[in-house]
Amino acid sequence: MTETAKQTRSVVKERELAHPPDKVWRALTEKHLIEDWLMQNDFRPTVGHSFELEAEWGKVTCEVVAVEPHKTLAYTWQAHGLESVVTWTLSKSETGTRLRMEQTGFGKEQEQAYRGATAGWNRFLDRLETVVAELD
Repeated sequence: MTETAKQTRSVVKERELAHPPDKVWRALTEKHLIEDWLMQNDFRPTVGHSFELEAEWGKVTCEVVAVEPHKTLAYTWQAHGLESVVTWTLSKSETGTRLRMEQTGFGKEQEQAYRGATAGWNRFLDRLETVVAELD
């Protein structure tokens, strides 16, 4: 395999949320909240925990690979031939939290998955913002 063939792309989304990192963290890590903005799941914020995200279009097989409470969460994301990693980074900001999501691992042959993720994460993040705003 050549270097060009090994190159992958990433989808990166960033949002400024008017809420503290602990509220955003809850939405990223609590099963019932994840279901409100992403998909049905059996998630636990424990490194090595394997879980599935389930939607009407199918399942995503995942494994938690990094947890630093209120700062970083990362898990693998495998579905329909895509083997990627989703990393969430939270930074405290003057107005609340700067949230960054990066999904890495899109090969050149995975244009449909790349485009789907580019559009799909915008919708998921819109719903995440709504969930966070409704938390106590």
